[in-house]
Amino acid sequence: MCCFCECSLNPPRSVDVGPQLKVISTVSVGLEHIDLKECARVQAVTDGTWGSTWDNCLYLCGQELRGATVGIVGLGRIGLGVARRLRAFSIGRLLYCGRTAKNYASDIDAEYVSFDQLLKNSDFVIVCCSVNPRNHKMFDAAAFKKMKKTAIFINTSRGILVDQKALYEALTSGEILRAGLDVTSTEPFPPDHRLLKLPNCLVLPHLGSATLRARHGMVDLAVRNTLAGLRGEPLETPVRIQ
Repeated sequence: MCCFCECSLNPPRSVDVGPQLKVISTVSVGLEHIDLKECARVQAVTDGTWGSTWDNCLYLCGQELRGATVGIVGLGRIGLGVARRLRAFSIGRLLYCGRTAKNYASDIDAEYVSFDQLLKNSDFVIVCCSVNPRNHKMFDAAAFKKMKKTAIFINTSRGILVDQKALYEALTSGEILRAGLDVTSTEPFPPDHRLLKLPNCLVLPHLGSATLRARHGMVDLAVRNTLAGLRGEPLETPVRIQ
């Protein structure tokens, strides 16, 4: 008997493995994931599928950044930081959109395009723009329909920019492939929200600034602003009331 497994040596539960087993093949280099005595079962990660449903070697595969077209909505300070880091992954084209073209975009070979062009051409759509009264729910049903069916949507800005009902429908209908959300509307996100039940939607609890250095810096800035205000001095980061 021969057992052939892609990236796992755990035999299907329906197979009666005994002394008739002659050979086991794995599509992987390392063997550290294998219990050589028993090929112990594992979970993926909690429902028991990891290691028992490796139907082919494409199981759990995702989209690759190398050679991909990435679209950044909002090439401000944060968008620029994301773009610079993405270059390390050998992406293909880097597109961006916003109210105006940025003179520093040439430093990262970014192309200024319209919002519609960005949606149509991007393999990854990353939202980094600030919020204003004009862009609430800018990612609505019409926007998702313009994206590739293989596109991955990532929002690290604010949840209010996304029509979450439209996003749910786009993910369940196959309009787009996957979504990653670090921000939602509302926050905290209701634990029974239907987006959390989708296998192609990953929701994080607003971790974009979750490093010790970043959080200490945020506290220091808030203290400096407070002290400046008490002294009647200009604030470092005042809020402009429109």
